[in-house]
Amino acid sequence: MASPTDKLPPEVAKHLGHYVYLYIDPRTDRPFYVGKGQGSRVLAHLDVEGESRKAQVLSELRAAKLQPRLDILAHGLKDAETALRIEAAAIDLLGLDELTNVVRGWQSIKSGRMSLDELRSYYGAKPVSVTHPALLIRINKLYHHRMSAEELYEATRGIWKVGQRREKARLALAVFEGVVREVYEIEQWFPAGTLSYATRTLTSPSGRWEFQGRPAPTSVRETYFGRSVRTYFSRGQQSPLVYVKC
Repeated sequence: MASPTDKLPPEVAKHLGHYVYLYIDPRTDRPFYVGKGQGSRVLAHLDVEGESRKAQVLSELRAAKLQPRLDILAHGLKDAETALRIEAAAIDLLGLDELTNVVRGWQSIKSGRMSLDELRSYYGAKPVSVTHPALLIRINKLYHHRMSAEELYEATRGIWKVGQRREKARLALAVFEGVVREVYEIEQWFPAGTLSYATRTLTSPSGRWEFQGRPAPTSVRETYFGRSVRTYFSRGQQSPLVYVKC
């Protein structure tokens, strides 16, 4: 078994090229970490220490006088982007709950694992004109395709840098990659830090706000849910917020 100080022989590294690897727990024969790299990258984690889940599993194995099995899932890949895509697909397949990886793979949220219905909704979304006073809120950084209703609500309702114009908005549209994923009626705005969150940990910088709301009535929700509002966001726009009819 390789040790942390080992390096792959040059002739081996040459044939591996860009590759994706798995760390396998010999006690369960299941992967606990997915990575990608070149050269001796696959060996880089063997001496990792600290508080991370990966470090804890490795510490447990060392205490039991065991070492992880290192499997190469795919090799000889044409470039780093291909390796990134395969790594992301493997993480999506196995699931973060089963792995010690901290984050999902590269572009996993945008092009990774999702149901066919979600893909139809995403790529087949028809444009809609927003006729209600509304605040369109992009939640691209927090969104994932299997998030709960509570996670989606808490990702949408705070915390935002908004001015008095916020009071004119009657609806908040949660938007991922230009498609409306949920519609809420805004009941009241509060300074950031006023409301509690069950699925997020937030700081509460001054000048930011969060709203309390509820799902919009069915007739209103069906007007916007799953529809494209991409045209309301200008190319290169940095702000996640757009006011409409406010």
